Amino acid sequence: MERRPPTDASDTPWTLADGRAGNQRQALALAGALGHGASRHWTMEARAPWRWVAPREWPLSSRAFGAEFANALRTPPHLAIGCGRRAALATRLLRERGSKVVQILDPRIDPRHWDLVVAPEHDGLRGDNVVTLLGSLHPVDDLWLMQGRDDFPLLAQLPRPRVALLVGGPSPHWPLADDAFVARLSAIAASVHAQGGSLLATASRRTPDPWRNALRAAVAQGPGVCWIDASDGDNPYPGLLGWADRIVATADSVNMLSEACASFAPVFALGRERLDGRPRGFVERLRELGRVRDADAELEPFAVEPLRETARVAAIVRERLTL
Repeated sequence: MERRPPTDASDTPWTLADGRAGNQRQALALAGALGHGASRHWTMEARAPWRWVAPREWPLSSRAFGAEFANALRTPPHLAIGCGRRAALATRLLRERGSKVVQILDPRIDPRHWDLVVAPEHDGLRGDNVVTLLGSLHPVDDLWLMQGRDDFPLLAQLPRPRVALLVGGPSPHWPLADDAFVARLSAIAASVHAQGGSLLATASRRTPDPWRNALRAAVAQGPGVCWIDASDGDNPYPGLLGWADRIVATADSVNMLSEACASFAPVFALGRERLDGRPRGFVERLRELGRVRDADAELEPFAVEPLRETARVAAIVRERLTL
């Protein structure tokens, strides 16, 4: 389909993602870094057969996401930012209607279908319109960290060193057994408590129950806070990053490690030696830069510089798309 300029483009950008929280967070983070505090966000639920073939186009692809999105395509935005495979089909459709589009993550087909593709270095995607970054996009910067401290001031009363524990879960690339996780967590907790410090722990949706139980038990040994799910109240995650003296993040999560590395705290990757595949390349690059070290019981602090890839990528996008 021939690309044509939109006749009634909106100044409010669109962000598009599937139901994965990490993908939505990346799209919104880039929009925010480009100076758009508000965007129209779409959660893309594709119908069959498009949910199987996206981002490839089939006839009548404009109907892939239902009537509301099909009607909205008649007045496309000036800028659209998508993240994930299903969103990549939507951003293709928008580009054909004149929107400037940025697609986050490797779409698994030729990047030429988008104005820009933003992809992690460890995915290996390269091209004239490909912008690579170390890790993932996220909102963590000085203002975000300050807001986290303001929103959770009671964390400042916990004794130092305050060690944040950011816990994901096992995956095909990171098959860490339950007993191995519990043993490492217990060693870290014992060391922190012996130093008179505190633990600030949070789990993810992928954290298995044995790990969650171990987190609660570790924090209960001394001062600290443990957030597992909504039953624990508001998620103090921004406060954890803002008040932490040191951060331990499980090696499985590119997103958590990326956000931790944007803080001012030394970051330690737990279980790196069990990690393989492309995520291993990401963690190794962080170690080469001196931003991350392996987690052990001592967690000896070291000097760091915050890694702020989102701002760098946003500057490139702004220049390349003349925003």
